[in-house]
Amino acid sequence: MNSTQENIGILGYGLYLPDTYMSARDISLATGGVWSEEAVVAKLGIVRKPVPGPDDGTQEMGARAALDALARTGVDPLDIDVILCVGEEWKEYGLTTSALYIQDRIGATNAWGIDLANRCCTTLTALKMAKDLLLADDDIDTVLIAGGYRNGDFVDYTDSSASMFFNLAAGGGAFIVRKGMDSNLILGTHIVADGSLAHTAGVEIGGTAKPFTPETVAEGYHSLRLMDPVRMKDRLNATSISTWYRCIDESLRKSGGLTRADIDYLSILHFKRSQHVAMVADLGLTPDQTTYLEDYGHIGQVDQMLSLHLGLASGRVTDGSLVTFVAAGIGYVWAATCVRWGKAR
Repeated sequence: MNSTQENIGILGYGLYLPDTYMSARDISLATGGVWSEEAVVAKLGIVRKPVPGPDDGTQEMGARAALDALARTGVDPLDIDVILCVGEEWKEYGLTTSALYIQDRIGATNAWGIDLANRCCTTLTALKMAKDLLLADDDIDTVLIAGGYRNGDFVDYTDSSASMFFNLAAGGGAFIVRKGMDSNLILGTHIVADGSLAHTAGVEIGGTAKPFTPETVAEGYHSLRLMDPVRMKDRLNATSISTWYRCIDESLRKSGGLTRADIDYLSILHFKRSQHVAMVADLGLTPDQTTYLEDYGHIGQVDQMLSLHLGLASGRVTDGSLVTFVAAGIGYVWAATCVRWGKAR
């Protein structure tokens, strides 16, 4: 394999966002006024967020994002070798394979596919896996990463202890990753997990531990909650920020000995406003080196694709920019991936 073939990069991306939205006022009303509209905007950092329409299934939104990526790049779907689906487990039909739905929907009949699940870190995990697959297998040249997200369906806005979930939105995203690239190169990734928090947050009712009963069906479909809030919050307060920064620093180191001073754009998921401001400052960045997703909320593992798109549209990401993708997901897992956007240096 020559040095050019070893260059793994993002050929392009795609997005799908529903055209229906929930505003800060709508969220306030859903909480029964416990959260004011002003607090939803100022503290939770949500001006509005897309929510699914009647045809916006998780698998279908992933397929629409993949079609958008194909349209933007001109890639022939027959050239796709592998589909790594980063869509959520909440989808049109349980126990169906979303990657294969996308394969058929976009006409990528030469591809095999698999579903990945690492919560809101799934896209960054998939970028690492795509790069590793492309380096390891001479028969794989093009990998599609795609998926949809609508976990907001499970939010109970009357549960004030679950306000961290109030930003959950809906949409789909896609990356096309290819070997032999001379631009948009995927550099280092670092992922850290803490399985001691695996059952501290999630959809509590409807699994094998607490199956649906006639009495709990309605509650179950709104049972995304903190199942052990004290242990989760104590553990995260003690370790989360330092672990996140460890992932960022290690991804930079793995990218050729880079440091925080080399970051040009932070592509980061949506979380409460004060935490976002603090992280940007801690990393030595300015607000114009990232995009706060206050008009989109948190679309899970789609946030990184969306933030990159907005960074490019605003001119915050330009040729040669070092983009650092940052994510975290319940479970608990943290990740960072560096991409040199534009031509390779």
